[in-house]
Amino acid sequence: HILKIIAYILVIIGAINWGLIGILNYDLVASIFGEMSLISRIIYSIVGISGVFLLFAHREIYTHQL
Repeated sequence: HILKIIAYILVIIGAINWGLIGILNYDLVASIFGEMSLISRIIYSIVGISGVFLLFAHREIYTHQL
């Protein structure tokens, strides 16, 4: 359960960052940790893994028969 909460928080952070990039051309993660620094790449990777985790954690949504 705690893993899902952490994944949700990370995905929300990622979504906010992508919104800032799309609307304001401002990458918050890169501005805090440096553009494509090791820490930025780790953060981007963890956010991406969280999204994939949530995709599989809620697979019943995709396999539900209508």
